[in-house]
Amino acid sequence: MATRRRFLSTAALGAAALAAAPVIVGAQTTPGDVLPTRGTVRRTALPTNPPGGRRYRPYARVGLGCAPIGNNWAVVSEEDAAATIEAAWDGGMRLFDTSPWYGLGRSERRLGQVLGRKPRGDYVISSKVGRLLSATTQPPEVSWKDPPPFDYRYDYSAAGTRRSVEDSLQRLGIDSLDIVLVHDLSPDNGDMGERWVEYFEQARTGAFPELTRMREEGLIKAWGMGVNTPEPALRAIEVADPDIFLLACQYALLDHQRALDETFPKLAARDISVIVGSPLLAGFLAGRDRYLYGAQPVPSDANEKRTTAQRIAAAHGIDLRTAALQFANAPAVVSAIVPGARNAAQVRENIASMSVAIPAAFWADLREAGIIASDAPVPAAA
Repeated sequence: MATRRRFLSTAALGAAALAAAPVIVGAQTTPGDVLPTRGTVRRTALPTNPPGGRRYRPYARVGLGCAPIGNNWAVVSEEDAAATIEAAWDGGMRLFDTSPWYGLGRSERRLGQVLGRKPRGDYVISSKVGRLLSATTQPPEVSWKDPPPFDYRYDYSAAGTRRSVEDSLQRLGIDSLDIVLVHDLSPDNGDMGERWVEYFEQARTGAFPELTRMREEGLIKAWGMGVNTPEPALRAIEVADPDIFLLACQYALLDHQRALDETFPKLAARDISVIVGSPLLAGFLAGRDRYLYGAQPVPSDANEKRTTAQRIAAAHGIDLRTAALQFANAPAVVSAIVPGARNAAQVRENIASMSVAIPAAFWADLREAGIIASDAPVPAAA
């Protein structure tokens, strides 16, 4: 018998509505708006990690990336930022990833204003170290829109790391961080270039042992690196004892082979888990005309692969964003994904995507088309 589907606004979704499958979640939009979620709903709660394990893993497997509320692509009002965080909370997200760098402190402050009204034991905060902020009358040129009057300097020393954590605690208004990540210590960082090796040595003797002490003190639960390339992460596991890495732009539907072949096995061998940052390639897999973080034009082959993947997704009655988020969440080494959002509608659609049943035939078609690797893990069959 043919399956009946209907359109349903995710703003109106509750437990009863989610249980009433099958549906198509979302509404038709014009290009540039929020990509609507399409497919058959199969669950009412976001996925979680089981307890136990040698190293720390956050309970929640789906969180909110908080760079957008720091004004990375466009100015976000205080009201929209608060609504974004509240929508994440209402939808069951309990992991929030931020950084002093995101909006030069703005993301942390906005996050703290909302989460300060929530029970501290009910959510996980991930923030970062490596840049120290200071007030200035002459702010530097940065990519953040309408930045506050702060300058920044790199500091991966033990003292700089301790100060960075304490500054984050003040901006967030909390007494501890769950996860701390050594941030942007990577050759793709335009401020560093080849000097990343010098900064890495500073971190090896400073930030790494200091974060280990903080973990032992109970000030943090886990630490690792938040980077956009694999080299620093793989070097760190040879000289220190990290728990978890945020790897951005390294495991996504259209680009994942190196992570599968090299990065993931080496981390898994040490029971180190991965938070997948930018699982939508900074919006590219949600229909945006930008790739990664906008530092480069969209590769022609990426456009071709996206078009093919969109066609296959449409043939199976789902949307590409839903497939991309669930794909990034599938590997056993992955402990969480943190897609960013700049408004409540985007958050609600990301949450809805995690409830859609994706047919096994969809993944088979992606493999046949060469979109995903033959050995890439995929979600359990619907």
